[in-house]
Amino acid sequence: MKDWFNHLSYWEKSTFFEGIDLAIIGSGIVGLNAAIHFKETYPTAKVVVLERGILPSGASTKNAGFACFGSVSELMDDLAKMGPSVFDLVAKRWRSLQRLKERCGEQSIDYQKLGGYELYLEDEVQGADFSPVISYLNEELASITGEAEVFSLSNDLNKFQFGKVSKLIFNSAEGQLNPAKMMRRLQQIASEKGVPILTGIEVTAIEPQTNEVQLVVGSDVLICAAKVLVATNGFTKQLLPKMDVQPARNQVLITEPIPNLAVKGTFHYNQGYYYFRNVGNRILLGGARNIAKRAEKTEAFGLTPLIQNTLEEFLDTVILPNKKAKIAHRWSGILGVGKRKTPLVKKVDKRVGIAVRLGGMGVAIGTLVGEEGAELVA
Repeated sequence: MKDWFNHLSYWEKSTFFEGIDLAIIGSGIVGLNAAIHFKETYPTAKVVVLERGILPSGASTKNAGFACFGSVSELMDDLAKMGPSVFDLVAKRWRSLQRLKERCGEQSIDYQKLGGYELYLEDEVQGADFSPVISYLNEELASITGEAEVFSLSNDLNKFQFGKVSKLIFNSAEGQLNPAKMMRRLQQIASEKGVPILTGIEVTAIEPQTNEVQLVVGSDVLICAAKVLVATNGFTKQLLPKMDVQPARNQVLITEPIPNLAVKGTFHYNQGYYYFRNVGNRILLGGARNIAKRAEKTEAFGLTPLIQNTLEEFLDTVILPNKKAKIAHRWSGILGVGKRKTPLVKKVDKRVGIAVRLGGMGVAIGTLVGEEGAELVA
């Protein structure tokens, strides 16, 4: 590790590694929004983003691209655990989504407001009346979204031709986007503002000093900065073991193109543990980590037969019961979750802050969490 640093030219050292006002660890949605916001507030500051991978290492370019803020079953579960404060969290997700679209531009991230749906299978509802719940949520969400009727019972079952599904609840305020194009646009904006994103640099320790923070890279390289923001989400414990942030692996698959695909929009099932959407005329499907929570509480990327077989069964019996779709590609991403669903934005030292624990809602909430992190260390 020492060799590459010692072989840098004077120009490289002075331009990239000296006089850093803010070093941000992690180039995902939080890290880049933090860098952009800090430079917008302090245009002359020297901000550097350090990323250990070629691309963001967690989930920012690996997620499903849901511009969502919670399905009915997920919000009701959160309400039971968090009380009315859940709507403060929903409002933050909503404001953050609007900020993301404003910053990037909807066209550049392939944003489409196609709406979202939650599925309920035949053996799960048994004549349940959803009207009171929907009315309650709509009343709470109206002031947040500006829409009088966010949720409604849908009559689109025949259109989608799902199997085993007896009810759909429609979310008029939900959309979808391309997460890789989102990150590429954020990279462009950061670059335009003079923020270098230095890849292949893995910070292994943070050592606050009296007048600076020393970042250990490998075992023998020190990068110094006046202040540091940690934006590593699911990998936070590698640097700060005491933080309440646990990794959670989500596995995903995408099909080959499907002729005459009727599925359009974003779809949730079982409190959001299963999720799927159309990507053009393909189906992207992910989740099911609730059937193996302990095994999926890992920082390791990878696929398991249990999860992949479960996803394929859901695809074959629920989403496309009359078609056998071929799988084109599979991958995984690492989320950051905790005992609480609220993001963790705080100082861990007078010169070091963290902005992590997005709870699987990185696309929705990452922009504001990044901006809050930037303000925290200003």
